Amino acid sequence: MKNIKEKEDNNSQQKEIDTKISPYAWKILSLLGIIAIMVMYAETMLIPAIPDIITDLNISFGMSSWILTAYLISGAVMTPICASLSDIYGKKKILLIVVSIYLIGTAIAYFASNIVTFLIARSIQGIGISMFPIAFSIIRDCFPRDKISIGQGVITSMFATGAAVGFSIGGLVVHNYGWHFTFLTLIPVTVLFILLVWKYIDIRKIEEYKQLNYNINKDNS
Repeated sequence: MKNIKEKEDNNSQQKEIDTKISPYAWKILSLLGIIAIMVMYAETMLIPAIPDIITDLNISFGMSSWILTAYLISGAVMTPICASLSDIYGKKKILLIVVSIYLIGTAIAYFASNIVTFLIARSIQGIGISMFPIAFSIIRDCFPRDKISIGQGVITSMFATGAAVGFSIGGLVVHNYGWHFTFLTLIPVTVLFILLVWKYIDIRKIEEYKQLNYNINKDNS
């Protein structure tokens, strides 16, 4: 009876260790959280700039709705495509490509002087929405199954953080520097994120965690 109780205690302790979130998973979560902050910062910062964009580009209020619509349509089309490509060619590679495309769209938007160029830039930026399913997929691979909701919850909370930052300083930036500057502020942040992803996301290590979590789930089932 004593041996059985000790065995159960050891199994309980081992299970607790197996389901513990690794420091590497927290590092990846912090890195990918920048995505949500960056994108929401960009979109909410743009809202106070819309009246100035309408005036500078000489467009109607109805036409201005395409500033957001072009972004969302592009994202809706490309998200499932990029998610599938990440499963085929690797999450890190496709994530870097998607963020680089987002950077190109941001740069074009900064230099846009007419509505056609601006909408093209917004469509290219919309491809960046594809970053989110790839990020959630990486989190799912790094975190134990019963802790995945923690990682997804943290990423989701970053949306509110980015929105708060964007609304807080968006009006001030537009008033003092113009709407073009809202896109200029994104460029160094996006470049930094690309460098961090390239350096710190190790696919081999993520695959090891994925296999480990799979084996744990298999043993516990």
